[in-house]
Amino acid sequence: MSGRDLFCQPRRIRRGAALTLVFASVLVAGAATGSFEEPARPDRKSASGTARSASIGRTEDVAKAAAEAKADGKSPMEAAERAVSRSGDRWGAVYSQGQYEEFEEALDGQYTGVGLWARRERDGRIEVTKVQSGSPAATAGVRRGDRLRTIDGENVDGQPVTEVVALLRGDAQDAAAGTTVTLGLERGTHAWSETVRRARLSTDSVTVTRSAGEVTVIKISAFTKGVGDIVRTAVRQAPVDSGFILDLRGNSGGLVAEAVTTASAFLDGGLVATYDVDGEQQVLHAATGGDTTRPLVALVDGGTMSAAEMLTGALQDRGRAVVVGSRTFGKGSVQMPSQLPDGVVAELTVGHYRTPSGHTVDGRGITPDLDVTAQGQAAVERAETVLSGLGDAS
Repeated sequence: MSGRDLFCQPRRIRRGAALTLVFASVLVAGAATGSFEEPARPDRKSASGTARSASIGRTEDVAKAAAEAKADGKSPMEAAERAVSRSGDRWGAVYSQGQYEEFEEALDGQYTGVGLWARRERDGRIEVTKVQSGSPAATAGVRRGDRLRTIDGENVDGQPVTEVVALLRGDAQDAAAGTTVTLGLERGTHAWSETVRRARLSTDSVTVTRSAGEVTVIKISAFTKGVGDIVRTAVRQAPVDSGFILDLRGNSGGLVAEAVTTASAFLDGGLVATYDVDGEQQVLHAATGGDTTRPLVALVDGGTMSAAEMLTGALQDRGRAVVVGSRTFGKGSVQMPSQLPDGVVAELTVGHYRTPSGHTVDGRGITPDLDVTAQGQAAVERAETVLSGLGDAS
């Protein structure tokens, strides 16, 4: 496989009655990009050997199952999925070639779709929460707050949002740009249908705004390619008297190299995280030259995951940010991808990462310095209040 960066991101395993998401962090072979150091030898070799043997054994079992299925004329992907399921690996995942390529494109900041975001309300209704400017959905007149009733005639009421997204993007064979999808919509008492063409769209992973109080709010929805440089530019261009709110709510992860670059915007070098691959400890360091003086609040919630948790933990442990919000998700494991027959890719857990203070995130999450239950703009306003206090203290 071609070398890529370490990343943590939700992804689709396969379409079916219930779509499954895995929030995985992946270390792809040959991914050293300058952010990675040479691996340090672990202190306890026996533990290292046990971890290495277990993960290599699982990988060999999955590869063997896929190869045998291929030789028997059966599906390597289905055989690999069964093997991963039997392994007990909570974060293990199997992808077809098309699914993996789609995922990598998303990490590059591109996707094929119609340009709308949705959420499921308590009554099961699917509500449009955002429409990307210039997208097919925007051109068709879809607005935030519209109710999405059907997709290609299939009732989506009560369905998981992940399944709704899968229907919008389509299966691998019919998800290309230019293919059509029919949306059944409702706005108040008005119900209608719109047939729109999917298009290649760019993700809006970073949004930078400034409040009346000269606070720079940097919202990062995912760590796709280029996010770190955008954040560093935003920090450099912010007014000299501006404080920062780093809004990581709902950030499900992404390229860890981008999270490290983001950390570098607020740190002057030093440790961001340690992680292990088959027991071999490795480290991630921030670059020098970041802003270490202006006050910073990191805003998180239960949807803050993986690479976003790694960034939060680094800023908290290093004393650079006050973390406000609710406990984060708790995904801190590392997966390694393996190429199987027919282009199938399998990923199995090989280790976990830790914050600079040595705290394990997996299954625990990051505990905020200040617990805030408010949501939406109210949470941002609470963060601004905390930030103003930091400014006074400095």
